[in-house]
Amino acid sequence: MFYKAEFISLKIVALLALTLIWSCQAEIPFKKINGISLVAARDSLSEKQAERILEINANAVALMPYAFMRDKENPELIFNIERQWFGERAEGIEQSILMLKKKDLKIMIKPHIWLRNGDFTGDLKFPSEADWQKFERSYRNYIMLYAKIAEKHHIEIFCIGTELFNFVKERPEFWKELIRDLRKVYEGKLVYAENWDKADQVDLWQELDFIGIDAYFPLSEKLSPSEEEIISGWRKHTEMLKNLSSEYKKQVLFTEYGYRSIDYALKEPWNSGKNIANINHNLQARALKVLYEEFWTENWFSGGYLWKWHQHEDSGGIENDRFTPQNKPAENIIKEYYKKFRN
Repeated sequence: MFYKAEFISLKIVALLALTLIWSCQAEIPFKKINGISLVAARDSLSEKQAERILEINANAVALMPYAFMRDKENPELIFNIERQWFGERAEGIEQSILMLKKKDLKIMIKPHIWLRNGDFTGDLKFPSEADWQKFERSYRNYIMLYAKIAEKHHIEIFCIGTELFNFVKERPEFWKELIRDLRKVYEGKLVYAENWDKADQVDLWQELDFIGIDAYFPLSEKLSPSEEEIISGWRKHTEMLKNLSSEYKKQVLFTEYGYRSIDYALKEPWNSGKNIANINHNLQARALKVLYEEFWTENWFSGGYLWKWHQHEDSGGIENDRFTPQNKPAENIIKEYYKKFRN
């Protein structure tokens, strides 16, 4: 027969043992979202192209149906029309879903708005209440179309918007109602993708399942910084991300991340302008290596979707200075690190 003191001692030993187990488990990286952002194409996604995604050990794909605005004077979105590329409209999204699911790839549907003349969606605003309401009606129809497709195919994650800071800030009641209505028609996880510089100014995180960030954080102004310099450049951003995760008790998800293969790629990682620097494939690979080592082992971080991946096998290459890592040294880095965290 145990005395009370002996029983308490046994409980303490058991708790210490569990703590040790949890501590050991925390050192083992759990499965992450090893994603790619699949660029919409004119034609359907083939089985060979889907298998190519598996070759880099990716386990998730972001599909991006686009909507367009003619100009800011016409506050209505145009989407799912024949003039769009196959991969940008509902038929193409569903075809891609079926092909990717055959390969057991997880999917996020991530709607994007394209504005003429390269205007930034985060600055979108309208001069009158009537214009706002007209835009909101078309935006709601756009999002609901793809949310219903997401539910139909049991898609794991649905993104309710991409880089729309002013819209989110100016019209909070619209977004709260939209989220409530999405929960009624879609049972998967919801995320919103905010630009890197506004992530800590968004009031939606409590309503969603992830803190979604398009992660083009500036890390260095040097031509080709070292690994140590890149790590140093991440420090202040990482602290902000950890604090966000802690405040809202949600994991951070990089809804986009990536770098161009050029000199100065980490100065303004969002810059997609042409001919701004010389090709530098090693910097692209080095920056991705640091990213995986710094983030993919963190429990507060859920993974991300690489920007960007093209369907065609000959995309990228040594003469290409764009974001894609295809047929560049960075592809081997992705393959190596995604393997460590693949299911």
